Amino acid sequence: MDILKEKILQYGKVIDNRLVKVDSFLNHQLDIELFNEIGKEFKKRFREKNITKILTIEASGIGIACITAQYFHVPVVFAKKHNAGNLGKDIYQAEVYSFTKDVLYNVRVSKEYLSSEDKILIIDDFLANGQAVTGLINVAKQAKAEVVGVGIVIEKRFQKGREMIEDKNIKLESLAVIEKIRDGKIVFN
Repeated sequence: MDILKEKILQYGKVIDNRLVKVDSFLNHQLDIELFNEIGKEFKKRFREKNITKILTIEASGIGIACITAQYFHVPVVFAKKHNAGNLGKDIYQAEVYSFTKDVLYNVRVSKEYLSSEDKILIIDDFLANGQAVTGLINVAKQAKAEVVGVGIVIEKRFQKGREMIEDKNIKLESLAVIEKIRDGKIVFN
């Protein structure tokens, strides 16, 4: 997706040759025109799947998932990172390690919103080590739902996330794949 790669090169900032900061358009300030193009692209790449729900994780995945859901005409369910009083005790829960924040936390989804009849598309902003996606897959399994695909906006291929998803035989589509970061420069696949 050329428009996305151009944005990353123009506005992305590399931190310590391991993190890519894209908060000016993807996960703090949101470029809705770009999100619309992302949503259309995910629809194109997963059109053959009979998706009933989009599952993501708060907070950065929510905006992308919502725009994408408009093209599939399905609801978005997001896993909460914090235990909310209104969430209740009847939940699916999985442990997730955040590469960006170097923190371990639990994600939670009310059992009310996922079922064995659901065909789920997982959407997230980044794929690094695959922990967030693996946690969401775990939540879907607890609900006996089928994960029919994973859509990632930016994948860092030099980390192990892709292998973790492909080992589960789940279709993975990444819109921009960073092959490596060298001397503060991003190199795409």
